[in-house]
Amino acid sequence: MPWSRSLDVTFRPDMSNGAPVPFELRRDTSALIVVDMQNDFVRVGAPLEVPDARETIEVNQELLAWFRERKRPVVFTRFVAGPEPTLMWKWSEVIAPPTCCCWPGFMRSYGDVEGERECIAVIDELEPRPGEHQLDKYGYNAFHRTRLTDLLNAGNVDTVLISGTVTQICVEDTARGAFHEGFQAAVVADAVSSYAPELHRASLQTLAMKYGRVVNAQDALAEMA
Repeated sequence: MPWSRSLDVTFRPDMSNGAPVPFELRRDTSALIVVDMQNDFVRVGAPLEVPDARETIEVNQELLAWFRERKRPVVFTRFVAGPEPTLMWKWSEVIAPPTCCCWPGFMRSYGDVEGERECIAVIDELEPRPGEHQLDKYGYNAFHRTRLTDLLNAGNVDTVLISGTVTQICVEDTARGAFHEGFQAAVVADAVSSYAPELHRASLQTLAMKYGRVVNAQDALAEMA
């Protein structure tokens, strides 16, 4: 069966087996983390292209609009690599020259936009606004060796909604990181994406089992209304 996002949009582990919802989403203590929606992941022909990420842009725009209107914290993460070799290069060869995926300052042309873009930049459609945090990370987990915990604590945040890409890598690792830092995490199923449908589903199921909630955007926003 070809992958349909509707299979994942309707995934509602909160309601499975009659299990109680582990925590409620409250707008006054929630923040949005948009994971790695960067040119080198989202744009056509990108070295680490996740085509399904483009299908989530509109939902991410809706989440951003909601949080911005209510002046709730928004954090964009950016995966950053190069120029010195690290263990990461062994797992993602496109990070190394000549491709230089996700190198700061490296400009690249893509198949769906005119002109060059900085490869680590957040895509134009979700461009961060002045005052919104852009957090650079050198691994998968946005909490690892970054100031993210301090940023959230300063905003009196106890719950994070997580969107972005890639579901089973940086999204999942960031959700796990939130759990280990003491934050309640809710992954927005229709706002995350992967290049591997089976891994996408398995990741959401794992997260819902032990690390947080998996919700749909409209359900989450309605709960926080």
